[in-house]
Amino acid sequence: MKRPVFTGAAVAIITPMNTDGSVNYDELGRIIDDQIAHSTDAIVICGTTGESPTLTDEEHTECIRYTVKKTAGRVPVIAGTGSNDTKYAIWLSQQAEADGADALLLVTPYYNKTSQAGLLAHYTAIADAVHIPCILYNVPSRTGCNLTPATLAELAKHPNINAVKEASGNISHVAEIAAACGDSLNIYSGNDDQIVPLLALGGKGVISVLSNVAPQYTHDICAKWFAGETAESLSMQLKAVPLIKALFADVNPIPVKWAMNRLGWNAGDCRLPLVAPSAAVQAQLETAMQEFGLLK
Repeated sequence: MKRPVFTGAAVAIITPMNTDGSVNYDELGRIIDDQIAHSTDAIVICGTTGESPTLTDEEHTECIRYTVKKTAGRVPVIAGTGSNDTKYAIWLSQQAEADGADALLLVTPYYNKTSQAGLLAHYTAIADAVHIPCILYNVPSRTGCNLTPATLAELAKHPNINAVKEASGNISHVAEIAAACGDSLNIYSGNDDQIVPLLALGGKGVISVLSNVAPQYTHDICAKWFAGETAESLSMQLKAVPLIKALFADVNPIPVKWAMNRLGWNAGDCRLPLVAPSAAVQAQLETAMQEFGLLK
């Protein structure tokens, strides 16, 4: 059995921006402290929710360094270092390891995509080049590339490949992964509306967008499940469905950054090509946040 990088809810944290579009490190630090104070089990920096595609190399590496320093060992820091360029992913991963990241999150190659043989070669090359756990990220709706259970079972033989973040949305696919990999690969939900189903299939937790606005709540969904309070965990999962739906009513992280601003954080705007949510999406978010109890 491979020890999981974390158990529970990790926040796929936003990257707050100043009014001039630069990274707001002071606000990032405030958010990190608040997340940890509200029981978040790990911080995932520079993922999709953190707008990694629009970060410069300098910003990307500095965000990771800053998060490692600010977190100061209180919870694991997982650095998003995936790329569709294997050589670049290796460089970024090695840099993150040198800067103190506890683990890596590695999205499947996008746009150029690859075959299953290519995925084996890509991930093996990255895992060979580092000494910290690798969490593979399967999100075919964004990448057009799907990690199959057979490929994951082969990759799970590598000692540095620890887990998969499963965001295919296909519960049958997750069940097949669990059956194929057993204890050789940890599974995290990449979908906030499927936390409990993933836990029921042996998952270790979630890498969550919801945690940005409801960190304690998302942690508690997992904690209650692991404590045997499964009915309570399920009830919490279902209560959150309208809010989760609103948080994905536009391209992530557009809605969650709007929600963070609405809650009083200086999240700032998303970088182009992402633009502000429509009035209809804003209204949906406002209603969902009120009904959930985030707004008084």
